[in-house]
Amino acid sequence: MAHLDIRGLVARYNNATVLDGIDLSIERGEIVSLIGPSGSGKSTLLRVISGLLPPRAGTVALAGETINYADRRSLRRSRDKLAIVFQQYNLFGNMNVLRNVMVAPVTIQKRDKKTVEAEACALLAKVGLADKLNAYPDELSGGQQQRVAIARALCLKPDILLLDEVTSALDPERVGEVLDTVKMLAADNMTLLIVSHEMGFVREVSHRVAFMADGKIQEMGPPAQIFGTPQQPRTQAFVSRILGH
Repeated sequence: MAHLDIRGLVARYNNATVLDGIDLSIERGEIVSLIGPSGSGKSTLLRVISGLLPPRAGTVALAGETINYADRRSLRRSRDKLAIVFQQYNLFGNMNVLRNVMVAPVTIQKRDKKTVEAEACALLAKVGLADKLNAYPDELSGGQQQRVAIARALCLKPDILLLDEVTSALDPERVGEVLDTVKMLAADNMTLLIVSHEMGFVREVSHRVAFMADGKIQEMGPPAQIFGTPQQPRTQAFVSRILGH
């Protein structure tokens, strides 16, 4: 059984079809990256999966359970299994780093505060921020804020982590530290669905890569195929332009 199974997914935004019949299946522990031009529907797909934008048609199933996006209970169950990290960190400026990571597990998931605090400290140490527990977001670099955002998502104990262009708002010298954090998650067998324009990173970390254009997955395969021997003309043109072939 697929960990995440998407069938015939359609989404519209401002009367435009943004996702046009997406089929995608991801196994437990698999890392799948979405690449493609701006406006191809990559980020929208993550927003639909996580319940931020309702689908017009199609299904999304987590470990065999279909999410009913119109049902609050079903949506809450799915959100216990999914976490999303955006390109903007969206940290609470009035809370220190430790509180930012703890707030959702304690207030939304109603978990024990002491247990969550221990987990949050461990996660912040894991992402290299053990010395920043009492710092506030405006005292951190962009890369540090993004690593806090990743730790915050992980503290929700998701089965699947969705990463939406997590390096695109960073200064170039900060990109590497966030990508190193994601590589660490990959080494831990976390199921990841990644939207990224960092092609070297995508090539290194992904089990499979999906090229999207016009709201559809035009081609999907191992990184060696997508970047080395793409089959579809649209993929060939995109890869050629990105890699300068």
